[in-house]
Amino acid sequence: MRPFPGPPTRLAERRSALLGMLLVGALAMTACSAGAPQPTPSSASESAPAPEPTETAPAAPALVPDGSAADNLPIFTATMQQVAAGPEAVAGRAYVDALVGAGFDKAAMQVTADRTSVDDPVDSLQFSVLWGQECLVGQVGPSTPAPTALVLPELPSGGCLIGQTRPIDW
Repeated sequence: MRPFPGPPTRLAERRSALLGMLLVGALAMTACSAGAPQPTPSSASESAPAPEPTETAPAAPALVPDGSAADNLPIFTATMQQVAAGPEAVAGRAYVDALVGAGFDKAAMQVTADRTSVDDPVDSLQFSVLWGQECLVGQVGPSTPAPTALVLPELPSGGCLIGQTRPIDW
């Protein structure tokens, strides 16, 4: 059933003719290109050269011995994230050892305990490096949504962490 009764109009005839010409043209173009041979390199020397890289990978963060705490936050953060992604994600010694490996001074570090007073794993572990009069402070653990690193001022009493910390005697 046609939506509009009556004989086809002249406009409808023109549309049908135009549609038919477009269809024939499309088929002709497909037939012409389907049989065209594809160029193939005859030897390795004729192949296209590899494109040159447009960007270089960003340099890995590095310790800036004469820099500020903010200058060293990228290496502190990268080191923390690497340990947090591993099997010792809530082991204070792993963070201290990794930070020493990155060039930080162990004598300037503080770390909280890995275990609670009833020998359960802690929900949150904090560690820090005193850098001048500022602190690089990291926090990880199950109660922390993501490993977090900040630059904070040194405490008036000295050091970076409030409360009981464990001795770094290894």
